[in-house]
Amino acid sequence: MLKTSIGCVAPLLVAGLLAFAAGCAARADGVVPDSTRFHLSPDEARRTLPFSESVEAGGFLWVSGSIGTAPGTFDLVPGGIAAETRATMENLRAALERRGCTFADVVKCSVFLVDMAEWPAFNEVYATYFDGRFPARSALGASGLARGARVEVECIARLPEGRTR
Repeated sequence: MLKTSIGCVAPLLVAGLLAFAAGCAARADGVVPDSTRFHLSPDEARRTLPFSESVEAGGFLWVSGSIGTAPGTFDLVPGGIAAETRATMENLRAALERRGCTFADVVKCSVFLVDMAEWPAFNEVYATYFDGRFPARSALGASGLARGARVEVECIARLPEGRTR
């Protein structure tokens, strides 16, 4: 009897595992069947980097960390922490807008600063991107960031209801 039960269950188990695996696999167009979407940067050079610019999942947009590079380049903008913060936030704005979001949709930011003494200068620029309803935020001191940046910001935004993909 035990052999018969296992013999009947084993094919069902295998079929279930295969169905589960198929449901978890991403398709070539970046869509995962549970409606998770992976978005690469529109910038051809950034498409070679091993991460998505943003990911849509569970009604939220998860935007990868951004640094203060000039548009279309990997070069940091000159001018210190204020200029880098402005460029960082503009890069985030562009990533958000590509997916139908604005800073008003942002619910969480994580901030990485190389020098915590630059916190007040960062905050002065950062605050201008929000209408007074600031997202939750974490901040960390970092011993080094990509390309020698002084600041990096990543964020999570609520996807607007009814927007088209």
